[in-house]
Amino acid sequence: MTMRIQGVQEKIKALDLDAFLVTSAENRRYLTGFTGTSGWVLITQKDAFFFTDFRYIEQAQKQVKDLQIIKLDQFSPYLSLRQKMEDLDLYTLGIESERCTISDFMALKNQFGTKAIQPQNGLIEELRMVKSPEEIALIAQAEKIGDEAFAHVLPFIKPGVSELEIAMELEFFMRRKGADGLSFTSIVASGVRSAMPHGVASEKKIAVGDFVTMDFGCVYQGYCSDMTRTVVVGKADEQQKKVYALVQKAQQVAINSIKAGVIGKDIDNICRSVFREAGVLGYFGHGLGHSLGLEVHEEPRFSTKDQHIMKENMVLSVEPGLYFPNWGGVRIEDIVVIKQDGCENLTHSPKELLIV
Repeated sequence: MTMRIQGVQEKIKALDLDAFLVTSAENRRYLTGFTGTSGWVLITQKDAFFFTDFRYIEQAQKQVKDLQIIKLDQFSPYLSLRQKMEDLDLYTLGIESERCTISDFMALKNQFGTKAIQPQNGLIEELRMVKSPEEIALIAQAEKIGDEAFAHVLPFIKPGVSELEIAMELEFFMRRKGADGLSFTSIVASGVRSAMPHGVASEKKIAVGDFVTMDFGCVYQGYCSDMTRTVVVGKADEQQKKVYALVQKAQQVAINSIKAGVIGKDIDNICRSVFREAGVLGYFGHGLGHSLGLEVHEEPRFSTKDQHIMKENMVLSVEPGLYFPNWGGVRIEDIVVIKQDGCENLTHSPKELLIV
């Protein structure tokens, strides 16, 4: 039995649950290593079982270790689950409340009854917050691919090239370097569009004097990267230099304050204090950062309300930004690993203002 499944078993014992059902792809992979698109993990206080349909039986036999593999009835999958629980004399079943659809909940309720189903929030996600050395190595490799993609795309950014063309160049490069896919839809926003924090690439052509903000990431062996860099095309004016320097300062002040034992909201506030002092706090409208791993947005976060205490080997983004409507914006984002006395930066692309 893996340490991760044992961690779940400890939690369900404390909650006095007979079993816990994992249906989400990310949590399923975290617990079993299974990369297919269909399967459930049933964890009891003593055992664990993997359910999947006939399409994935062979794959499960190769990837899922130490769990009994059970073939689901393709017409009544929840009946297969109920039969196994009845065989084991199990009654209460915890489910992933934030990941269970209404239709799945209704199907479970029809099989087990409302009292038997016990929604639980974040049970496995809490275990996923602290990364193993192997997970950190995969995130680091995904981020390295991103660094290489940024260096590759810089000569490609020229007047007349579209945001979509820049995004495609980034994406093709990352795939060629071994990425499984993208962490999220690439953001390439130039000129006044750079004031849109989530301005996904458009057909807009790059012009001289534009800020170009690129926020992108890839998936490597299941684990996500995420980075943002903002450059200027042709020539930067004094206001652009001033805004960029302020964002860079805010990020560095935050990074210098990160270590195990601090609270997420306190790091966010340290960053905001730089913008507050400069009189531009109202132009920073999102959280400072988020964790990532099997998903590009995980807990904990650096945000105004996050109460999590940072622990060693948590991995989070640090991404302050300033966004001025009808003018433009700047964001700089790195990925850091929390250490006892500081943090390790996994993002190595230059952060000085680049003029391309």
